[in-house]
Amino acid sequence: MSRRLIITADDFGLSSGVNRAVEQAWREGILTGASIMPAGAAFDEAVEIARRNPGLQVGLHLTLVQGTAVLPPERIPGLVDASGNFGDNPVGAGMRYFFDKGLYKQLKREIEAQILKVAEAGIPLSHLDGHLNIHLHPTVFAFLGELMPRHGITSFRLSRERLSHNLAFDRERVAGKAVERVIFGALASHALPRLERLGIRHAREVKGVLNSGRMTEEYVLNILDGLEEGLTEIYFHPGRLPDEEISRRMPDYRHESELAAITSPRVRERLAALGIELCNYRGDVKTHA
Repeated sequence: MSRRLIITADDFGLSSGVNRAVEQAWREGILTGASIMPAGAAFDEAVEIARRNPGLQVGLHLTLVQGTAVLPPERIPGLVDASGNFGDNPVGAGMRYFFDKGLYKQLKREIEAQILKVAEAGIPLSHLDGHLNIHLHPTVFAFLGELMPRHGITSFRLSRERLSHNLAFDRERVAGKAVERVIFGALASHALPRLERLGIRHAREVKGVLNSGRMTEEYVLNILDGLEEGLTEIYFHPGRLPDEEISRRMPDYRHESELAAITSPRVRERLAALGIELCNYRGDVKTHA
């Protein structure tokens, strides 16, 4: 079995700095797809970039925490504040979304509105993932199991990553990574049977879960040798600075370093030497990298 690799940029549409990085990473680097935020401040610009780069696969970056809703506050008053913003605490939001059944209709309404906004912009959605991996939340995933087939979404980010492989090259946040591995591993195991029943595609492993915001050239070069057979996804948060929005929201993320990793000649050379094929969730092979 060959090794195939999807390279995704998250937060497409969040800001101009992210959008410019996505286009550069697609044209000059190994990027094969991007995940778009429907209520991002630079959503319209992202749509234009997608239109002029038709080979760039676009998926939905579902946002239900630390971001803005598509629907007006009066339609989802239990989810957002008066300005239409979700809460910033992912743990608190996750607890409310699980236990408060009064929010269920509002959640489903907002999730479908996010899917429809991208579709109505003329961008076909091939895959789905979530900001802070909220798409794996059990309540959210239950609604996605209904909505993905309805809207032709055929691939899903199953956010699970080997802890031992990560720690072999990066010993930061060992305890935090162990907790994340347990949580996301359990959520992925919960989602997997329904994905298989629905025939929705997913990668065998997803890199970026445990090193989010720190996917540097050195780290990527280190992990490539140990990629498993079959399909792997690596997701990044590239950005061009200065950019007030991404600096405010993600002050510790190394956006320009991640862009440098995606456009690195050394990474391209290592992929070629290892015979790793670049592709997207549709199965299109990227050759111009």
